[in-house]
Amino acid sequence: MIISPELARELAALSEETGRQLGVLINRAGQVQQVIAGDNKRIVIPVLSHFRSSGGRLKGLRCVHTHLAGEDLTDDDLIDLLFLRLDMIAVIKIGPDGLPERIYPAHLAPTPVNGKNWVVLPPVVPSRQPETFREIITALEEEFSRFKPVREVDLGRDRALLISVTTSSKAKEQEAMDELVELARSDNVLVLDTFIQRRAKINPKWILGKGKLGEVMLAALSLNANLLIFNQELNPSQIRSITDHTELRVIDRTQLILDIFARRAGSREGKLQIEMAQLKYMLPRLTLRDDALSRLTGGIGGRGPGETRLEVDRRRISDRLAKLAKKLKTVSRERHQRRRCRRKKNLPVLSLVGYTNAGKSTLLNTLTQSHIIAEDKLFATLDPTSRRLRFPRDIDVIITDTVGFIRDLPTELLQAFKATLEELHEADVLVHVIDLGNPRFAEQISVVEDLLHDLGLDSIPMLRVLNKVDLVDRESVETMVKQYDAVSLSALDSGTFTPFLERAQQMVIDKWG
Repeated sequence: MIISPELARELAALSEETGRQLGVLINRAGQVQQVIAGDNKRIVIPVLSHFRSSGGRLKGLRCVHTHLAGEDLTDDDLIDLLFLRLDMIAVIKIGPDGLPERIYPAHLAPTPVNGKNWVVLPPVVPSRQPETFREIITALEEEFSRFKPVREVDLGRDRALLISVTTSSKAKEQEAMDELVELARSDNVLVLDTFIQRRAKINPKWILGKGKLGEVMLAALSLNANLLIFNQELNPSQIRSITDHTELRVIDRTQLILDIFARRAGSREGKLQIEMAQLKYMLPRLTLRDDALSRLTGGIGGRGPGETRLEVDRRRISDRLAKLAKKLKTVSRERHQRRRCRRKKNLPVLSLVGYTNAGKSTLLNTLTQSHIIAEDKLFATLDPTSRRLRFPRDIDVIITDTVGFIRDLPTELLQAFKATLEELHEADVLVHVIDLGNPRFAEQISVVEDLLHDLGLDSIPMLRVLNKVDLVDRESVETMVKQYDAVSLSALDSGTFTPFLERAQQMVIDKWG
């Protein structure tokens, strides 16, 4: 049975006497694990992180609570059922005599039924409950297990659902979602599914509407997801609203990018910059409860130097930020000295800039026969790298690879990398590498050049280079070359470099005289 008749009567009597909703969490052995007291309208189920899932996909707990005014199961009840992966949720309606009238139960559905993610069962009189509760739960878990994939989480790979909520057009948001998928792939995350919801107004508490959030939670249950990644930046209260009621980790796009940077930073300066960015991101989020913060920053989004400081207080973070600022100042002076030495050699400087994954590192490798890491992933290069290059007229230059830009680059990262980006101010020519094979290259051009303007770099001569011409037909390439006053090449084929070398060489001569 769902609850013993004696316990149902006792709950009803106490609830009537106190004027509060009362509830109990019962395990599969029929033992009461927790008693919950609410107000006259609702109860709040606490975080259940210390209760582990029982054998299958469900929590192994059922929640039974009273309703004083004869209300049916509420949206909050059904959201709790989804978020907490409860075996069942049930409401005891109290009659005029203070006795339990009937029990109204509901359980999750492995696949939507009539558009709902749950099934509301017929009400039962407490003294006439059928002895089928265990059979129902066993059947449910068998059904959920049919969708249960290989547990790649156990192999160290996160399984994520990607979520985006927008007030703009769905087509535009799909482009942003495609980029979020690439970011997740770059962080070795397995993307199980994506969800886009267009709303007239963003839900300030859940981001998503409750219906769509329920759909997401059911997908997480069926697909064995352990991570939700939102395309929008989440504030502390929004993170709390979700993490308080689910064992899934919740991060946003900013935190995902910070995590990628933490994986990829190799230089001392890069590591210092990333730690500073992580701590600045974390500081306003310390209002979260400790357990929510732990889930927020565990694994993805908490990797790198900041991982051992997840629960430090504001004072310690502020002290650490001050120390990092001093260290970065020292590193910045060292970098400035290197730039001065380079200037003494009287060598022009070309800096490669562009959207992430546009092919800057590949171009530098082919130009200088180098072996810089160049992967088909976003932010494969973080640390600036310089090489010497000789132009056809025996003019030597320094060519520098820099971190790629991205749409809505997190403020924390832009601030942290200012020391690195200062290097661009020393450039004589900026070489803007553009991925012509990307269908959104025009938007990427705008993103990069807007950022260059914001950084005060738009006064430096710039050469646009249309890369990956091997992926585009010749006629389109010729049109784009004229439209953007650019040169074209394939970074993988040095035989296509002649127009670029001649144009870049001439721009250096014009600058240096």
